Amino acid sequence: MLMKGQQNLEMDKWIEKGDVLIEALPYIQRFNRKIIVVKYGGSAMLDEDFMRSVIQDITLLKLVGFKPIIVHGGGKAISRHIDRLGMETQFINGLRVTDEETLDAAEMVLNSVNKRLVQIVEELGVRAIGISGKDGKLLTVEKKLSDGEDIGYVGEVTKVNADILLDLLEKDFLPIVCPIGLDDEFHGYNINADDAASAIAKAVKAEKLAFLTDTEGVYTNPDDSTSVISEMTVSEAQGLIDDGTIAGGMLPKIKNCMNAIENGVSRVHILDGRIPHSILLEIFTNKGIGTAILDDDQEKFYQSELA
Repeated sequence: MLMKGQQNLEMDKWIEKGDVLIEALPYIQRFNRKIIVVKYGGSAMLDEDFMRSVIQDITLLKLVGFKPIIVHGGGKAISRHIDRLGMETQFINGLRVTDEETLDAAEMVLNSVNKRLVQIVEELGVRAIGISGKDGKLLTVEKKLSDGEDIGYVGEVTKVNADILLDLLEKDFLPIVCPIGLDDEFHGYNINADDAASAIAKAVKAEKLAFLTDTEGVYTNPDDSTSVISEMTVSEAQGLIDDGTIAGGMLPKIKNCMNAIENGVSRVHILDGRIPHSILLEIFTNKGIGTAILDDDQEKFYQSELA
């Protein structure tokens, strides 16, 4: 039997949980029936427990009224598979050259990941559809070059058949997109999942785009883990690019974010997918946990009544 002090502690815990739910209410109201595109990738894809936790969070978003679309990567799994096969790999400007054999391996791994994600969503009681960018020519691409050099069958998205995704959302499915596309000659191309997610978010006029990555967000000082920027405008992001604060692997990701904002996406979030429930903490709490990027004329949450 619990003593009175223990009972009070237990009651405080339940009250705290209730406060968290109430804190989420204005965000649920604000984004109800709005489309959110989630790019899922990084190390969190290699661990079954992390994978299940991420998918539970996205499924919860759907159950409270969001319309999520998942665009998944699989680069680390592809690299592991290629290494196991003993395939020779050529790199240009630090990027893996995707020849026919590598493309086949990548597509096989990505399709396997896709169906695993579908299975987890279905187990949670939500209807999911796994779809390749090839299906219905969802993603049309052209060859992507790296500093003018040919890196093989790596595609740049030129067109998104948004009607396919909008129809699936209308029929209450959760679409899960594998980033493989077709060019105008119907040849397959691997697509960077960040690029695919950004193109899809623009095409479906998503309210939000979230990148689940292996970093906590954008830092003012990369050597200081406490220097994560909670919110910044497109102009502020450009300033950090100009002064060299944003560079390296974060640079193309931020440019994708800025491009999405400039094409109508309301807010873009960069989150650490390895942190349990990071997407829920970012979207449903006042403080957030990653970096949110927004247009210059949008109000920052921390200066609004929601903050």
